[in-house]
Amino acid sequence: MPAMSSIPDSHRDLLDRPVVVSLATVNPDGQPQVTPVWCDYDGQFVRVNSAGGRQKVRNMTERPQVTLMALDPNNPYRWLEVRGTVAEIIDDQEQAVGHINKLSGEYRGNPDYYSANAAMKGKETRIIFRIRPTYVTTGG
Repeated sequence: MPAMSSIPDSHRDLLDRPVVVSLATVNPDGQPQVTPVWCDYDGQFVRVNSAGGRQKVRNMTERPQVTLMALDPNNPYRWLEVRGTVAEIIDDQEQAVGHINKLSGEYRGNPDYYSANAAMKGKETRIIFRIRPTYVTTGG
């Protein structure tokens, strides 16, 4: 399939259902860093939520170029690659905690995961990264 800059309907399910995706960011020395993450898609941006202080957070803040790879868990030859740029960083805790709870509900079946986890509550800052797709390609 030819490259595009929007998520095609044929592969949108890989962002709409709870598929753990690989997020590639760029370390200060130029080395790629890849992390499995939860994400969602709001029709314009892919959204990733993380805790402050992590390497991927520093990378996305300092170097906003990222790539996401979603593999269909039912068919590893069906995939979606999204290259993009971090367009917005949201550190408002009400929004960010609401978002991680939404993702937790989808991925773990527990929509109050963050709020109910006393070990995390108040000890970390949640952050939403809104990623604008600039290059999208698919397989399968």
